[in-house]
Amino acid sequence: MRVLGVDPGLTRCGIGVVDGGRNRHISCVAVGVVRTPPGDELPMRLKAVADAVEEWMDAHQPEVVAIERVFSQHNVRSVMGTAQASGVVALAAARRGLPVAFHTPSEVKAAISGSGRADKRQVTLMVTKVLGLSEAPRPADAADALALAVCHLWRAPMTSRLAAAEAKAAELAKAHRQRLRDARRSSAGRGDSTR
Repeated sequence: MRVLGVDPGLTRCGIGVVDGGRNRHISCVAVGVVRTPPGDELPMRLKAVADAVEEWMDAHQPEVVAIERVFSQHNVRSVMGTAQASGVVALAAARRGLPVAFHTPSEVKAAISGSGRADKRQVTLMVTKVLGLSEAPRPADAADALALAVCHLWRAPMTSRLAAAEAKAAELAKAHRQRLRDARRSSAGRGDSTR
């Protein structure tokens, strides 16, 4: 499976493409950062992010897009820009019919380092090691994008199995409720006929 990982942002938007195979074998296909000038108007910055992400999608043909889920910070302005960049990435994926998965920062950190509280340096170190890179991706946004892609590759099979189990449980519960309704009706019908 080929995953495009995106660490959304307006000033720096990390992008990384990772291929995953059997036995958790993974490899880095490409990594980079999209930068937009802080002085530009918001619509132009969002367009620049969207254009770059679409170019990456066209060039690398991912099967799924993994985006960092925006979480609340103290800096509302920063959160808004991150959320808007995340939205244009999700829209670009949807226009191509690509599934989109959102992962929280703590999920990504836990997947890549074993600790949901890992710092940027630890994440970068583990991404470099796991992907067998000769040097650490820079800046941290690029490493975060690769970490998102790796996280998705490692979590997707479990998430799929969990979704299938939940669907099966819902199906069994529905069938059980129907049997109970049928039994009540049958019991009520027998009660009427004995009077």
